Amino acid sequence: MKRRDVSQKEVYGPQVMAESPNISKPRSRTPKPRRSSRVLSFLKSCAITLAAIYICVPFIVRLFPALLSKVVYLNMVKVPLFVDLKNPGEVVNLTINFYLTSEDGVTLGIWHTLPASRGDEAKDKDQRWYERALADDNPVIIYLHGNGGTRAVDHRVQLMKVLSSAGFHVLSLDYRGFADSTGQPSEEGVTDDAIFLYEWVKTRSRGNPVCLWGHSLGTGIATNAARKLQEKGNPADAVILEAPYTNIRDAGAFHPLGKIYHIFPGFEYFFLDTMALDNIVFPSDENIKMLSSPLLILHAEDDHVVPSSMGKELHEIAVNSRHPRHVKLVLYPSELGYKHKYIYKDPKLSKTLWAFLNAM
Repeated sequence: MKRRDVSQKEVYGPQVMAESPNISKPRSRTPKPRRSSRVLSFLKSCAITLAAIYICVPFIVRLFPALLSKVVYLNMVKVPLFVDLKNPGEVVNLTINFYLTSEDGVTLGIWHTLPASRGDEAKDKDQRWYERALADDNPVIIYLHGNGGTRAVDHRVQLMKVLSSAGFHVLSLDYRGFADSTGQPSEEGVTDDAIFLYEWVKTRSRGNPVCLWGHSLGTGIATNAARKLQEKGNPADAVILEAPYTNIRDAGAFHPLGKIYHIFPGFEYFFLDTMALDNIVFPSDENIKMLSSPLLILHAEDDHVVPSSMGKELHEIAVNSRHPRHVKLVLYPSELGYKHKYIYKDPKLSKTLWAFLNAM
């Protein structure tokens, strides 16, 4: 019998291909992190960073007290950005810009706004004419603004307009280091700036009343200046305080920025005590005890920056001080919405000012 060769194909049958060119092999996929996980991770990182900053700031401030003065003065904030300070007519009429150099070589930028009644004769007049105009029969207000910004900030300009319409000369000062004034601010320096301008005006006003008007931070400057003027034997004719604080320590404790750290252990040590280390005090409560100048206090009860209780306290101190003089407090109800910087909206403001001056 003849043996037949049996092929491998016959023995094992048809082979099944392990991999067919027409069948794609399943790909292994690495699970991608979910979007929500990435967001949570980012938020966690932000929270840790903010917490670290929050904890570090008090220690940095304590080590470098000068940093806190930047917050107090905010002189690096030179707003509004697009107003030419040399051309005040862009924002307020009957106003000229000029510069004075104080005794310590600091150049101060100043706006002089005329009483509205002199508008017709002021056209095309120069600085010398404006300077001579201080000797007319209209009172003069030296306006000492709050921290941050320049003399061109809107609520300051609006007050200039109101005072001009009421018949006042208004000289608006940017302290050293503010706006286009040279130097760097300090409590002693900005106080000297106010005194320098007061004395400059007084020698030209020929007996017309010259009043120091301070707003917010400027109220501390006003009382400092008034006290020094009195010690020099030349008391201010009147002091007007708009939204005043008792002293800068109290103001810092109540300020919205300060409230962020109220719960921080050692808040007073790290912040309030540190201001004194950098010679920032502005003790209006102590100054008013010594002043003999007539005093007008204006405060809105809905002031969210400086509580009206401070204005009330200053009024009480003035009334009970050793120097009898004319003292008046005007409180504006919350429903008027004047807050910290809108008292200029009071339609009776000019009457209030004239009544105060006439009673001196």
